[in-house]
Amino acid sequence: MTLAPWGWVIKQNMSDDAADVRRVLAGDVDAYAALVDRYYDRCARFAVRMLGNRDDAEDALQVTFVRAYRALDRYQERDRFSAWLYRILVNQCRSIAARRAHREKVFVREEALLLNAPDRSTSWTGEDEEFVQRVLSELDPLLREAFLLKYIEEMSYEEMSTLTGVGVSALKMRVKRACDRLRERWERIKHD
Repeated sequence: MTLAPWGWVIKQNMSDDAADVRRVLAGDVDAYAALVDRYYDRCARFAVRMLGNRDDAEDALQVTFVRAYRALDRYQERDRFSAWLYRILVNQCRSIAARRAHREKVFVREEALLLNAPDRSTSWTGEDEEFVQRVLSELDPLLREAFLLKYIEEMSYEEMSTLTGVGVSALKMRVKRACDRLRERWERIKHD
């Protein structure tokens, strides 16, 4: 049986990950740097898109990698390290988003103030990327999370289910709703 090139990379990363985890647990702290280097960009991309700005994303990443390091002895080799790490990251993004939503409710009580609030777009360059981030930020957090995991992180529904603890059918519905809302927003923008 031949594997697609990307399949080989996943299998290779899995064996590299397991070896690095064993090295860290044996006392080689530098091996953890290899894991961070391997997953940082991918996790950062998800966190920025999920949270809508680089500062919150950076906070989520720092906490995620510290928590992962501290919990490394609970990592099971039968699981993919990336899935295990993403569970920590997704939970951290949820926590930050919930805290931010709570702060905004406390400090902004009038709807008119919310409507006139400045746009919190990322510091990415390019109008398209800003538009995509703005539209993604308008989605309900659970829809945004499902959409990003499916189409940006290219996870299967089974992987998403394991990661989030949500059933496959519910995730499919979230992805569909996210796509429908993104499509509606895109159509409105095109016609304006």
